[in-house]
Amino acid sequence: MRIERDDLTREPVLDLLREHLAHMHELSPPEQVFALDVSGLQHPSVTFWTVWEGDTLLGCGALKELSPTEGEIKSMRTPKALRGRGAGRAVLAHIVQTARERGYACLQLETGTHPGFGAAHALYRSFGFVDSGPFASYKPDPSSTFMRLDLVKAG
Repeated sequence: MRIERDDLTREPVLDLLREHLAHMHELSPPEQVFALDVSGLQHPSVTFWTVWEGDTLLGCGALKELSPTEGEIKSMRTPKALRGRGAGRAVLAHIVQTARERGYACLQLETGTHPGFGAAHALYRSFGFVDSGPFASYKPDPSSTFMRLDLVKAG
C-alpha cells in the first residue's frame, strides 16, 4: 500500500470523488453537505492524497489548512467495494503525521450524524478524536458531528 500526493487528474480518483459526493448527498440534507468538489480540493490550502495497491485506488483523504496552527480533515473516502483493507486508517495516520510535522496544534473535522457515518466516527475516535463544537464557518446543526484531535500535549 502506498500513499501519494495527488493532482486530481486521474479518472479513478475523479470517479471516487463522484462516488463520495453522491453518497454524502444520500446521507445528509443538501445544505449540510460540506464535501469539497475537485476545484475545492485543488485550492492551495488543501493537500490531497490517494492510497494505492498496485494500480488499484483504495482511498483518499485531504488536509485543509485553516490557520498556521490548525487543519481540517476533508474528503476521507474508500470505494465501497474495497473497504476493510486499512486504506482509511493509513491515510488518516498520514494526515495526522503531516499535521504534526506542520506544527498544527489541532485537527478538526465535520462529518454527518446519519448511522452511515458510524464507521468513520469509530475510525476517528480510534485516533483520539473527541466530539467538539462547530469551527471555522460551520454552524451548529443536527446533521453535523464535529470532532477534534489536539496534537500538542499540555505541560
